[in-house]
Amino acid sequence: MIAKRRLSIYLLGIYTTGLSEASMNEKKRTVQESGLSRKRLMDIYERLYGRFGPQDWWPGETTLEICLGAILVQNTSWANAARAIDNLKKADLLTERALQNVRMDRLARLIRPARFFNMKAKRIKGFVAYLSKHFEGDVDRFLGLPTGELHEELLGLDGVGRETADSITLYAAGRPVFVVDAYTKRIFSRLGHFEASRNGDKDYLALQERFTAHLPADAALFNEYHALLVRLGHTFCRPTPKCGECPLRAVCPYPEDDARRIDP
Repeated sequence: MIAKRRLSIYLLGIYTTGLSEASMNEKKRTVQESGLSRKRLMDIYERLYGRFGPQDWWPGETTLEICLGAILVQNTSWANAARAIDNLKKADLLTERALQNVRMDRLARLIRPARFFNMKAKRIKGFVAYLSKHFEGDVDRFLGLPTGELHEELLGLDGVGRETADSITLYAAGRPVFVVDAYTKRIFSRLGHFEASRNGDKDYLALQERFTAHLPADAALFNEYHALLVRLGHTFCRPTPKCGECPLRAVCPYPEDDARRIDP
């Protein structure tokens, strides 16, 4: 917590956010023509941090629990994933050995709140089998791989895509990899910095590159930034947005476009 506050104070020293109303209106008018910059990204960050404070994300008592959470949260809300994890805790199944030994049908029943429970049970079983075969069940040895190698190994596992791999790499391994999710895409589309194509993988990498090209490679910053975007997307920048209450309203062109429309 202290480290995150120090990080915020340090970043505040990079630039000044105290812009006049006139200059803010000008920035709002020109944002569509301007690309992302470090100053722009940090202005967004500080506005979110100022409203929401530190998020202390990702919740999890162990690195294994964080990895499981990244799998369970796929295509569902964190609230649903958290209920599934709580069931595993109550059943004393949050160890690699216990997950290896539990029957597939019982595991699926326990994680039912996370939706797609049969598929996710297979993915969890596959993950712990991989750890057992290659790292003697030691998840921290696995997470100690060099970042590029770790990322490639994760992408090679069944059901692990870029977002899940990046979440584990950032939150469990503590590496500076920026996570892009549906909230990130929606928010930066409305801010005028992202336009989706039909190539989801290409979109993911393109938006991720816009963050990593302008921000320092700092895992604590990436962690907090992504968590703040999730908070914004969950509370204000929803499919039907609450633009009037949004902490980015002064720097976002979207309310002027049409705040009543529904985006994905």
